[in-house]
Amino acid sequence: MLEQFERYPLTFGPTPIEKLPRLSEALGGKVEIYAKREDCNSGLAMGGNKLRKLEYIIPDAIASGADTLVSIGGVQSNHTRMVAAAAAKIGMKCVVVQEKWVPHYDAVYDRVGNILMTRLMGADSRLVEDGFDIGIRQSWENAIQSVKDSGGVPYAIPAGASVHKYGALGYIGFAEEVAQQEEELGFKFDYIVVCVVTGSTQGGMIVGFAAQDRADRVIGIDASATVDQTRAQVRSIVDNTAELVGLGRTVRDDEIVINPDYAYPAYGVPSEETNEAIRLAARTEAMMTDPVYEGKSMQGMIDLTKKGFFPEGSKVLYAHLGGAPALNGYSYYYKDG
Repeated sequence: MLEQFERYPLTFGPTPIEKLPRLSEALGGKVEIYAKREDCNSGLAMGGNKLRKLEYIIPDAIASGADTLVSIGGVQSNHTRMVAAAAAKIGMKCVVVQEKWVPHYDAVYDRVGNILMTRLMGADSRLVEDGFDIGIRQSWENAIQSVKDSGGVPYAIPAGASVHKYGALGYIGFAEEVAQQEEELGFKFDYIVVCVVTGSTQGGMIVGFAAQDRADRVIGIDASATVDQTRAQVRSIVDNTAELVGLGRTVRDDEIVINPDYAYPAYGVPSEETNEAIRLAARTEAMMTDPVYEGKSMQGMIDLTKKGFFPEGSKVLYAHLGGAPALNGYSYYYKDG
């Protein structure tokens, strides 16, 4: 479905699928767990899922005549790190707004991890006190205007690239890639588990897997703690993207699966269960997950497995979207392991 769209290569290519036997065994051995390593997808600033999205956005940015990418996220945003990386790679300037989306007060929170790398890559990182919201933000619009006022030509990329016209295309590519890898593996995955906040990662997967008639097997684990808003945004992204790529049918509501049970206590704040999930993945498979996104989807997958949500013998694919740099901003939780 993507042949008609231009892609600017920012990743190494197809991401590996890794079997996780020790994690599977730790959860009872009745379900086979695998991970698709989107966290290892590029040499650009430690990679991650946002680069897969940006590959389809950057051609439009270049064609627009822009000289500055302008985006937004939280203080420890993986997305703004990846926008800064893409800008550095293609030789554009970058302005990123970093709002106080998380009620977290580690002393070095705004000086390590994602934001440190963002600044190292030359981005103009602007800290703003506003709280969490996945919608269009005034601070971002102000940043776009400031580039214009200084004589620059901005290209606007929304939070997570999610409500961008092309924001979900990369994860249609993910679904097509999984289908190709399944042919090589000799089996199909019964479920795909993915974290969802701003929506275009899961939204793209839903459209891509809908073309394979199994979108309802994409289990979104909400980490926003604003699940109604997230669900509405995913619905909109799915509808707009399905039309854009010519899916040829409407995606049903029952094909959009979002589980709200693991986002507590708030966006970006890990529960003890999230922290234990992070430790289990690290100690069984040396796989690093973070307290904002991947730790919560890992927690969800672990708990659903323990509860018997996945039938015995199921093969479950965990989409590891990246985000480990954020661990540095939460060092107090993990100083003793």
